[in-house]
Amino acid sequence: MSEEQHIVPYLIKIVNTISTILIWMIANVFFGIYLGYGFFEGSPTLYNFIYYAVAIVSLVFLIRHIIKKWKS
Repeated sequence: MSEEQHIVPYLIKIVNTISTILIWMIANVFFGIYLGYGFFEGSPTLYNFIYYAVAIVSLVFLIRHIIKKWKS
């Protein structure tokens, strides 16, 4: 019984990490593919630059969040 109590918080961290990454990926697929901001039609537009900048910045914050979660 004691071992199961130590495993549950670890499994919760795993599930939270996977779900956070999946939500980030779904948001990027929606804006990048479905709305078309990830594709260049001829030349890049302002919306393309904004999409990629937000995607990169949010990826950095996602990685920082995951690292902080796993260190604690």
